[in-house]
Amino acid sequence: FMANGSAKGAAMVTAVAQRLASQRKEIDDTLATFTLSTTQLQEVKAKMRVELERGLKKDTHPTASVKMLPTYVYRTPDGTERGKYLALDLGGTNFRVLVVKIRTGMRNSVRMYNKIYAIPLEIMQGTGEELFDHIVQCISDFLDYMGMKNTRLPLGFTFSFPCNQTGIDKGDLVSWTKGFKATDCEGYDVVDMLREAIKRRNEFDLDIVAIVNDTVGTMMTCAYEDPKCQIGLIAGTGSNVCYMEEMKNIELVEGDEGQMCVNTEWGGFGANDNIEDIRTRYDREVDGGSLNPGKQRFEKMTSGMYLGEIVRQILIDLTKRGLLFRGRITERLKTKGIFETKFLSQIESDRLALLQVRSILQSLGLDSTCDDSIIVKEVCGAVSRRAAQLCGAGMAAVVDKIRENRGLDHLEITVGVDGTLYKLHPHFSTILKDTVRELAPNCKVDFILSEDGSGKGAALITAVARQHMQEQIDKYLYAMRFSDETLRDIMARFRREMENGLGGDTNPTATVKMLPTFVRSIPDGSEKGDFIALDLGGSNFRILRVKVSHEKKQTVQMESQIYETPEDIIHGSGSRLFDHVAECLGDFMEKQKIKDKKLPVGFTFSFPCAHSKLDEAVLLTWTKRFKASGVEGMDVVKLLNKAIKKRGVSDYDADIMAVVNDTVGTMMTCGFDDQRCEVGIIIGTGTNACYMEELRHIDMVEGDEGRMCINTEWGAFGDDGTLEDIRTEFDREIDRGSLNPGKQLFEKMVSGMYMGELVRLILVKMAKEGLLFEGRITPELLTKGKFETKHVSAIEKSKEGLTKAKEILTRLGVEPSEDDCIAVQHVCAIVSFRSANLIAATLGAILTRLKDNKNSPRLRTTVGIDGSLYKMHPQYSRRLHKTVRRLVPESDVRFLLSESGSGKGAAMVTAWASRLADQTRQIAETLAEFRLTKEQLLEVKKRMRTEIQNGLSKNTQSTATVKMLPTYVRSTPDGTGKRFTARPTQCIFLKIGKDGQ
Repeated sequence: FMANGSAKGAAMVTAVAQRLASQRKEIDDTLATFTLSTTQLQEVKAKMRVELERGLKKDTHPTASVKMLPTYVYRTPDGTERGKYLALDLGGTNFRVLVVKIRTGMRNSVRMYNKIYAIPLEIMQGTGEELFDHIVQCISDFLDYMGMKNTRLPLGFTFSFPCNQTGIDKGDLVSWTKGFKATDCEGYDVVDMLREAIKRRNEFDLDIVAIVNDTVGTMMTCAYEDPKCQIGLIAGTGSNVCYMEEMKNIELVEGDEGQMCVNTEWGGFGANDNIEDIRTRYDREVDGGSLNPGKQRFEKMTSGMYLGEIVRQILIDLTKRGLLFRGRITERLKTKGIFETKFLSQIESDRLALLQVRSILQSLGLDSTCDDSIIVKEVCGAVSRRAAQLCGAGMAAVVDKIRENRGLDHLEITVGVDGTLYKLHPHFSTILKDTVRELAPNCKVDFILSEDGSGKGAALITAVARQHMQEQIDKYLYAMRFSDETLRDIMARFRREMENGLGGDTNPTATVKMLPTFVRSIPDGSEKGDFIALDLGGSNFRILRVKVSHEKKQTVQMESQIYETPEDIIHGSGSRLFDHVAECLGDFMEKQKIKDKKLPVGFTFSFPCAHSKLDEAVLLTWTKRFKASGVEGMDVVKLLNKAIKKRGVSDYDADIMAVVNDTVGTMMTCGFDDQRCEVGIIIGTGTNACYMEELRHIDMVEGDEGRMCINTEWGAFGDDGTLEDIRTEFDREIDRGSLNPGKQLFEKMVSGMYMGELVRLILVKMAKEGLLFEGRITPELLTKGKFETKHVSAIEKSKEGLTKAKEILTRLGVEPSEDDCIAVQHVCAIVSFRSANLIAATLGAILTRLKDNKNSPRLRTTVGIDGSLYKMHPQYSRRLHKTVRRLVPESDVRFLLSESGSGKGAAMVTAWASRLADQTRQIAETLAEFRLTKEQLLEVKKRMRTEIQNGLSKNTQSTATVKMLPTYVRSTPDGTGKRFTARPTQCIFLKIGKDGQ
């Protein structure tokens, strides 16, 4: 009986052992489908390599499963990036907003402030408008939190979904992944959708510079720390790789030079069934139950979003087969998504005992044994190991391609990595690295973990994109950028031209004419009176009445009116022009009720004139589009007086006491407020400068004592070819199309009249070469004069400049991208900066001359400035001041803006001339009684003759006023040395008395 019992027991043990062995075999067979041999991995690598190539080629790209999308990121950071940027990071259930501050020239010098916002499931799978409105609401909250709602920051948008990019700020969504399914988004530009949502909210504005996916952001983040990093890997909720590909291999993008980052979107690998041999029925089950069946097959085998679901499908199958949990399937295990990928990381942890694994399973409602825990751990290991190996095989294909691209036997490269699976899974990173090492033995691949996420990378891409664009434009317009050495050379050239203009022998051939103005001093505070000032220098003609009084303190009252000067008068005859001026003056005097008064008039005439005195000015040449005939070579004061007289004495009379140009008027206006002012500059429609020169240096004017204001007429600087080496093709085109080719070349490089046109010509050429507007050129953009200098000022405003750029370019028929607007802003900055630099150089020459004239170690002076370009351009004055300080360090220069224009200055010159005339009159009156007429002198002669006779006569001598006293000297010497004989003559001494005659 005992023998039968033990035999039965042995049979039972054998049966149990067989059953366990059978179960074990079933489990092993199930998990074997997840085990990949080296040969299989080599095949995966080879297939991936084929798909990489297919994705790059134009012909095969449409059917390639690995799309190899261009990102328009042309390089990785080099450490010179700087600035403050906003970054958005959308790629999962959490949305992150960051402000990233990058300090220049220093790696590891990035500061970040961020906030994380949840994206509810109903938003993820609602409408596109709801999704982007939610995103903008989160941005609004963050900007409020940071106190930055009024700051227009450049924005980088990490959008971790497949996009077709046609530019760095354009990305059409190919398809949603990672559980997103918002409608009306696929096939549309996500940047446009974000911009529209920002407009709908209407609370703030952002400059969206770049859209990137998280893979590219990760590569850029890590490349900022390690310059060898040229690959980005995401191994987290999703799976993807990007890398720097040679431009010549990217057939979807024009150009062969340099590199571009390619977003592989390798999650789609396998869509053409080329990895069906390694997919399991569990992979197919997961794919079938997903939001996008048949798509992203490689991602569904490798990413954290799906690994937990694969494990759940395996556990259900093993349980159904009685191999787990005593064959009992709980409702919770049937719930899709209940087994999260984080459980794989926890269960596979070497530090986690089986008891704790069992605890995790119990939290999922699974009553497990120790054997169950072991099996679950094996299942998790098989699924995650396969995922790491597949990523390793794909990475091996990428690094081998890069090595072959560069013709290297051995490649050293760094991969920047982010993602929870890589970070948190205890074995994933090791298996991945081992696989790469095995499959790509000729590559030494280092992996660097991204600590700051892809948001920082988006900011860095934005910084790099802006810098890259600026470098392209800088290279294109390098001739407009000047070093300080070049500017000092220009200073020296202008200084020589000034000396030529002052010299009597060299003035006739000098381009800078250095015209004497006969203004010998600036206002001294004693000016007073009622004056009329005329101001002609552009299409608007201004007349002012200036009253200067001295009641308690010196005050100036001004009333003015502007009259338009039509084009037909500007280009008509000189008589018509001055008749128009006289007519406007009559109208003004009538409105002021002063037609019966003969007030002193000062005439600001802003064109080059030769003066022989203060109230005479012969026009040398017209500038600023004026072309009135019969004026050049004539005295403009005489022409105006003639026009006034034509109106008749019954109309009005005017006493034109002084004619000055606007530059002198500006100096005198500012000199009224600051008596140290001895330089005047106009930087507006035209440009010119004047300054107080020592008379001893002015050969054209007699006298050596004192000073006189010199009108440089520096607009003609370079007319002799002096500036030919710094002029560009655009300057020459401007000159050829002007009214006065070959003249005023310096003015055409710097003044407001030509600046907008310079920018337009540059934009047209850049568009023709495909650098702007996708090569589109509109008729408006081709129209001369359509791009005005006021547009340059508007575009360079710090906060609203890019918005203005878009408005202006849209009016010109262009539909600019954000990149286009940034590029146009940069072109405007280069052109206006060149102008400020050139003005600084010529002004620097004047300041050094003043310093030398005074023989002073340090110059302290004031420069009076007027002109729309200086006043209205948001950056011009700061740039000018800064450059002058660099070029003339031994000076303290105050720049004083003329608030009242040059008309007031003309009145000040007139006041000075009037005061001088009054002083001359008073002196003349005082000396008048000392002046004798011819009749008076003849009368004196007659009286003297009578008195001489009275003095000689004995009878009248006693009462004579002229006493005629004898001296007894009877002759003068005869030169012989002999004793002389007295002759009957005698020397008489006249003693003139005082009898009132």
